[in-house]
Amino acid sequence: QVQLVESGGGLVQAGGSLRLSCTASGRTVSRYYMGWSRQAPGKEREFIAVISSSGANTNYADSVKGRFTISRDNAKNAVYLQMNSLKPEDAAVYYCGIRRFNYGSSPLFDSWGQGTQVTVSS
Repeated sequence: QVQLVESGGGLVQAGGSLRLSCTASGRTVSRYYMGWSRQAPGKEREFIAVISSSGANTNYADSVKGRFTISRDNAKNAVYLQMNSLKPEDAAVYYCGIRRFNYGSSPLFDSWGQGTQVTVSS
């Protein structure tokens, strides 16, 4: 069974940047899509970004396109989310996940991490 652990969340001012990391253990995830979703209090989980197994293809939610960049390092069994120009509405718990298939902009993944909190002050 795979375990996913996110890190890198925290408090940042609006306009600032954060880099989230997610490392998998218990299974090699190089053949999986990896991605990020987020959930703010009182809201449904929202798709943020996904990256193909090779890293050649990415997909982003419109709300983060041009500001966030997803990347992965299969040698480290890891996926990253570089978040720039952060806005107060980006505040949420960010979850990384893996899934066997693309599923487009679905916020659902086969396995999840515990999440990391991102807070953006205005």
